[in-house]
Amino acid sequence: ARNLVDQLERSRRQATLPRLLLGLGIRHVGEATARDLARTFGTMEALRAASEDDLQGAPDVGPVVAASVCGFFHEPANLRVLERLEKEAGIRPPREEAPPAAGPFAGKTVVFTGTLERMTRDEAEALVRRLGGKAAGSVSRKTGFVVAGADPGSKVEKARGLGVAVLSEEEFRRMAGA
Repeated sequence: ARNLVDQLERSRRQATLPRLLLGLGIRHVGEATARDLARTFGTMEALRAASEDDLQGAPDVGPVVAASVCGFFHEPANLRVLERLEKEAGIRPPREEAPPAAGPFAGKTVVFTGTLERMTRDEAEALVRRLGGKAAGSVSRKTGFVVAGADPGSKVEKARGLGVAVLSEEEFRRMAGA
């Protein structure tokens, strides 16, 4: 029982704004959108005060998502839940910092394919996000880089066909300073 209570306490103290937004179940807000909203607005208070136009200033947030988020924060029952989370459960996520505006991945989309040897895919994607980039699962004309690990799939061929730079894991790590 003590372990359970300790784990709940740790979870409450480690709540991040993106995780809280995702957990609220706002329609059309998945993991990536929650992270983008958190980085753009920084705090729950700023997000709650944002207009639909303000929300559309966040990456990949269009009119449908903006209307959904605005609608969520204008619903009295949802505001009561947020108040209870803060006052009764003590959930106060720290300010979310925006990614750097400069750096090798700032504003770029990076796709990983194959097996990475020195880090997990999740670690590599988190590194890209920390350095201002976005991790994606598929290659398009908007892709900045494809990182090819061992036994890469068809993403490398597609990237080359679109003229997208293909990096080895080692080249990626050097660019990232890892």
